[in-house]
Amino acid sequence: MKILLIEDEKLLADSLISYLKQETYVCEHAATFQAALEKAELYQYDCVLLDIGLPGGNGLDIIQCIKARKDKTGIIIISAKNSVDDKIKGLDLGADDYLTKPFNLAELNSRIRSVLRRRNFDGNKEVVYNEITIVPDHQTVSVNGRGLILTKKEYALLLFFITNKNRILTKDGIAEHLWGDDMDLSDSYDFIYSHIKNLRKKLIEAGSTDYIKTVYGMGYKFGEA
Repeated sequence: MKILLIEDEKLLADSLISYLKQETYVCEHAATFQAALEKAELYQYDCVLLDIGLPGGNGLDIIQCIKARKDKTGIIIISAKNSVDDKIKGLDLGADDYLTKPFNLAELNSRIRSVLRRRNFDGNKEVVYNEITIVPDHQTVSVNGRGLILTKKEYALLLFFITNKNRILTKDGIAEHLWGDDMDLSDSYDFIYSHIKNLRKKLIEAGSTDYIKTVYGMGYKFGEA
């Protein structure tokens, strides 16, 4: 899952990024209003952690930008301000949750998982696609009830595919979602081919139908048709 952290306090941002990556999220960071606006306009995220008070602008305007896209991006406001007015404005604009600094990292992670469940999986703790079952909170996968061992990237790739089942996903889109700012597309897409090949092999060997389809010249699609 891919998260955008919008936070101008460097020490807090560094701490949150380290924690989120440890929890296997792909995490990008913006420290100013303009940088955050550019990322929000250019890329899609599963969840945005947003500080309202930003250098150069008001974080509430970022919420409006994200909501205008009408996608499934979840938004959690993290702010030192404990103003009821700010909280109401943020929630009215479409934010999903609100945390006042300082907060416990485990609580933040719990709220992120809750937002992701509501946004992507209709609030369900299990994601089921025919014989495949994923439990995002525990990052486990099973096929026909038997556990399947995947690498972190293979797991993230499978969840991304199932979340976007029957949609064509471009190689750029896959790379950007799974690697974020760390991706390097300067040479080739070999790393994407490798992860998809390994994921497909493990699923088939576990008894799953081969749902991963190559759409030549465009990318990949996960589904039965």
